[in-house]
Amino acid sequence: MVAVIEQLLRLDRRGAELRPFCRAAGVQPRGYSRRLQRVLTDFGAEASFDGAATRVREHYGITVPVAAVRQHTLRHGKAIATPTSGHPDQPVAQLITQLDGSMIPVMQPSTGKDARQGRHLFWREVRLCSARDPGTATPIYGATLGSAETAAWLWVQTAQAAGLGSATRVHGVGDGAPWIVAKFEENFGAQGRYLVDFYHVSEYLAAVALVIQPKNPQAWHRRQQGRLLENNAAGVLRALRPHREPEPVTDQPVRTAQDYLHARRDQMDYAGARRQGLPIGSGEIESGHRHVIQQRLKLAGGWWKEVHAQAMLNLRVARANQLWENYWPNAKN
Repeated sequence: MVAVIEQLLRLDRRGAELRPFCRAAGVQPRGYSRRLQRVLTDFGAEASFDGAATRVREHYGITVPVAAVRQHTLRHGKAIATPTSGHPDQPVAQLITQLDGSMIPVMQPSTGKDARQGRHLFWREVRLCSARDPGTATPIYGATLGSAETAAWLWVQTAQAAGLGSATRVHGVGDGAPWIVAKFEENFGAQGRYLVDFYHVSEYLAAVALVIQPKNPQAWHRRQQGRLLENNAAGVLRALRPHREPEPVTDQPVRTAQDYLHARRDQMDYAGARRQGLPIGSGEIESGHRHVIQQRLKLAGGWWKEVHAQAMLNLRVARANQLWENYWPNAKN
């Protein structure tokens, strides 16, 4: 780092300052160039703000306050566009889309005189959606801390960015949460079907297997999975029916599994999905939770103000959607 001895001029004794070097170099005293802001935001989007300041010092030999890293990272997070940079030239024939929730730690500061006292710490759900053409490995993401209606709107925007058109067939897959299925039917139901995650259903059956066939639960479990893959959900329900617990019993794994499958029996076309080469599990959105959200927003000991959490989500989604390079040429200093 090079120190610059700067000439400082005044028009008169109490007049305005003139700084010829700053004007010529396009910098401000105690300011941060766009290039340095990009570096701070780059590191701040991937590591804790303290860790980002350490990285800047290690790689560039510049010591910057942690507060500066936080300030510029969050400011650009609020400004960056998500989830899209425009729609594809041509709609795709088939689209795979998912929506799911993930919890992050959030903090509401005290309204008293001492902000350090009485902070309210709680967990808040981030709703993450994804959409992609089956021929593309990387999905388009969207993430919001907003309501179910906001998440549904973002889901449509994400699908359109991935190539949703009026003739696109839409394959939705997830854990079968009623509000997600309702939003899928509302936005995509005329163009496709929703599939309950096969592995989520299998978890219910694994718990049941320990009750129905405790000596060899794996064999019973595999048999029911085979029936599901052949679209024989009715056969699974028949196997559960004789073992349904009576109402007063506290622990009711069979009753729970039976009710879950019965309510979603029309969302289990696993044979059809496999014939078309479409996924029957929601591992893609679960992977997105880890690398888009949790890797940065669930650091040990870290709590977020909601407005700051959304700014960081914007950054993480923009980077996942390859919008990072598009943002900086027109970013405001």
